[in-house]
This record gives sequence, structure tokens and C-alpha cells, in this order.
Amino acid sequence: MGKIKSKTVRKTANILIKEDLEFSKDFEKNKRILGKEMPSKRIRNRLAGLISRLKKQEEKAKLEMQ
Repeated sequence: MGKIKSKTVRKTANILIKEDLEFSKDFEKNKRILGKEMPSKRIRNRLAGLISRLKKQEEKAKLEMQ
């Protein structure tokens, strides 16, 4: 049950990834990139975690294709 994210968190994460910001698979780095722009610490952490998970999946897919 811990991997369920709200619709707004998923939509926001996808929008931020498409903006070509320098997100990585590191949670702490993503958290710093999002910084104080987020309305709350909880939302910032959820977004950073989801983005890092999506980046890991993206990297894994690239390796499997090669």
C-alpha cells in the first residue's frame, strides 16, 4: 500500500519531468531541486520520491533495451 500516490502528485511529477529539470534517481538531490517552491514539505518529499522512482524505472528500461 505504500506505493500509492495521489492523482495530483503523479500529474505534477510528470509535468516536472517533461520540463527537463536535472532530476536524477537520488531522492536527496531531487528534494533539493524542488526546494522551497512546493507548498508543503510532505508534497515536496512525495514528488521527490516519485520522480526518483520514475527515473530508476526509466534507466532500467534503457538498460533492458540494449
